[in-house]
Amino acid sequence: MQGEKHEEKKQKSFSEREEEILKFWEENKIFEKSLEKRKNAPRFVFYDGPPFATGLPHYGHILASIIKDAIPRYQTMKGKYVERRWGWDCHGLPLENIIEQELKLKTKKDIETYGIGKFNRRAEEGVLRYADEWKKVIPRIGRWVDMERDYKTMDWKYSETIWWIFKTLYDKTLIYEGHKSMHVCPRCETTLANFEVTQGYKDIKDISVMVKFELEDEPNTFLLAWTTTPWTLPGNVALAVHPGIEYVKFEEDGNSYIAAKNSKVVPEGAKIEKIDTKKLIGKKYKPLFDYYANDPKLENRESGWKIYPADFVTTDEGTGIVHVAPAFGEEDMNLGKEKKLPFVQHISMDGKCKPEVKDFAGLPVKPKGDPQATDKKIIEYLEKSGTLFSKEEITHSYPHCWRCDTPLLNYAAVSWFVNVAAIRDDLVKINKKITWVPEHIKEGRFGKWLEGARDWAISRSRFWGAPLPVWRCKKCGKQEIIGSLQELEQKIGRPQNRYFIMRHGRAETNIKGVVISGNDGYGLTEEGRRDVEQAAKKFLRFGIKPDLVVCSPVNRAKESAKIAAKILSVNEIQEDERLREIHFGIFERKTGKEYEHFFSSFGEWFTKRPQGGEHLRDVATRVFGLLEEYERQYKGKTIFFVGHDAPLWMLAAAGQGLDNEGTKNLRKGKRYRDFLRYGEIYPLKVRQIPRNRFGIVDVHRPFIDAIQFPCVCGGVYERIPEVFDCWFESGSMPYGQWHYPFENKKIFDPKKGIGFPADFIDEGLDQTRGWFYSLLVLAVALFGKTAYRHVNAHGTILAQDGAKMSKRLKNYPDPMEVVAKFGADSIRFTLLSSPVVHWINGYSRGSIARIAK
Repeated sequence: MQGEKHEEKKQKSFSEREEEILKFWEENKIFEKSLEKRKNAPRFVFYDGPPFATGLPHYGHILASIIKDAIPRYQTMKGKYVERRWGWDCHGLPLENIIEQELKLKTKKDIETYGIGKFNRRAEEGVLRYADEWKKVIPRIGRWVDMERDYKTMDWKYSETIWWIFKTLYDKTLIYEGHKSMHVCPRCETTLANFEVTQGYKDIKDISVMVKFELEDEPNTFLLAWTTTPWTLPGNVALAVHPGIEYVKFEEDGNSYIAAKNSKVVPEGAKIEKIDTKKLIGKKYKPLFDYYANDPKLENRESGWKIYPADFVTTDEGTGIVHVAPAFGEEDMNLGKEKKLPFVQHISMDGKCKPEVKDFAGLPVKPKGDPQATDKKIIEYLEKSGTLFSKEEITHSYPHCWRCDTPLLNYAAVSWFVNVAAIRDDLVKINKKITWVPEHIKEGRFGKWLEGARDWAISRSRFWGAPLPVWRCKKCGKQEIIGSLQELEQKIGRPQNRYFIMRHGRAETNIKGVVISGNDGYGLTEEGRRDVEQAAKKFLRFGIKPDLVVCSPVNRAKESAKIAAKILSVNEIQEDERLREIHFGIFERKTGKEYEHFFSSFGEWFTKRPQGGEHLRDVATRVFGLLEEYERQYKGKTIFFVGHDAPLWMLAAAGQGLDNEGTKNLRKGKRYRDFLRYGEIYPLKVRQIPRNRFGIVDVHRPFIDAIQFPCVCGGVYERIPEVFDCWFESGSMPYGQWHYPFENKKIFDPKKGIGFPADFIDEGLDQTRGWFYSLLVLAVALFGKTAYRHVNAHGTILAQDGAKMSKRLKNYPDPMEVVAKFGADSIRFTLLSSPVVHWINGYSRGSIARIAK
């Protein structure tokens, strides 16, 4: 109509339209319906590698999530049932390092001084600090995945599955404890697996030295040996030569020197004398340092500081003569075992020289800030003692800790290993049947790695991780490998005492419908007294006589305890504050309905405190402490606890180690205050399992470390302190997420091919020596088959200038800002059509579609 103003509707942005779609999906449970509709259809099995929630999602996570969404969606559209379950990687050095920084702890000893329990509590509280942000970002980019039924590697059920895996492999002789030369991080004070070491190589400047070793029977005649690790020289116990190499003697500065004829150290045109290598072997030389050579207690000392033949000696670098320190190199260690050489380990696991190395005691041999510092001091010592021939600054590739960036040390240490060598041929054979994208990874990066795969060190001398289920008798040395909590309970035996709980009889406060925590002058009603009398008389008919009655100091509980004790002929009644009613805080003397309305969900009963009051986990803490104390204090007694509904409910849950969900189920659908009827007596089941301060089963340190059991020799079994490598945990994901083999066999059973192997997995290319590898090793070791049929290894997203994306450099746009401006589909389309997904190292476009077929 003429003159009428028309207001144009503002066109909605892509992002706004996406928000509407997401809202529709959520409100109408479209993802859930897509699964329900196909629950009887053929299954397409997908495993999701668990990320850490210690940081916000970045483009790398978004890329992986988009790929992990596209393939399952396509398979769903083809009519298949594709379960998509989220998981969290919770353990290991990454989180420990974060907690150490927050607590300003610098060393492993600092953690032990601070307290393992407190440290692990901080780790548990902090591991999912960004989980809520992840739960916003992942759905916002359009990914369908169940984040509510998530699995966590820190859950006790997941750890129990890991125990089962460990024991199964141990029984197959595929797990063993060994003393080997490995890489250790001196700051973290733990060993690292081979594939962890490969992630941290960096070019650094170091000092190489050529050192003079004087023959004992030929003064002023020196063998020359070259090394790039001067810090290992105090640990020298032998020199190695190759029988097939020609050695010569040449003169310089009034001294005679011996080296390989074709080594660079022999001056061109110098007058040389040929040396009979056979006569060289067995000769003794003077030690560079006297810290250990004169120690009469040193085992095999008579074999030390001699020249030995060795096939590993070459003339590619150095002089053709190798300085041998068995504590700091695999070949050195093997030679040491073969020739029964003395074992000199002059540094501790923390990388510092031991006290007996008096000139360098306490010095870190490879400090992070200045890796050459101690080497320089050792070189100064060599110069003063006249045993330095030459030195040179070099640049070489050196391994660093993949988490804390500290230079690693090659160090002989005890660890538990998976015997990968025993299944290496099977790994190579099975890998040939896996579809890899890009295809060259199969025979290239991954295949070559498998061909040279070495035994996998899976134990870590750390704190926050699933504990190794190994108990060892301190007296006779016998060890027990435990495969489940039930097996552990059987080893421990029955509880020290038998327990019963009784709720007080009906009180006047209950009639009034008010909640009162303490003494109020009110006692039991006549009906309440009858409740207690009838329950006690009924209990008496079972022929069980309590030795002790313990009650809450609140009147209604005390009166109930006296009535029951009289009927049961119990002379001793103790009052204990820890059995007191839950503190209602600001709701004290208000109605029960007012108190209940304070909570919006059942879960809040456990974690939400009214002002001045307690929540259920507070109550659980005090009653579990009570139970632990009576287990320590008494033996062979029948103990009767009389108290209030909430504390007794928490005591029943703590006795069994139940979590919030299990505690809820204990009520069997009753209202909160009706766990026990008034005057009801209930047998308290007490499991002999590790529990945390709330009484919830918890296999982490220090709770698991407190579990001991007797040995037939009269000694006591104690758990060894090590925890699992987090890669072993993530490789256990197919089984751990379903608590296999303890439950869920109808939906997951590798022996029957149910839910195993995966039809599809995807992660970054770096996981060829990480998750892809650990998954395959454990699957082949356990079942002789692969863990996955098809795997996509995507590339790394770089900043526009080709550099690695960095929060510090701010060289990339915030992903959520891009989503807000352009929409998630713009990112999805850009990434899915980019080379990072389907073109790696020249691989052709469209290859990801192979997996989608």
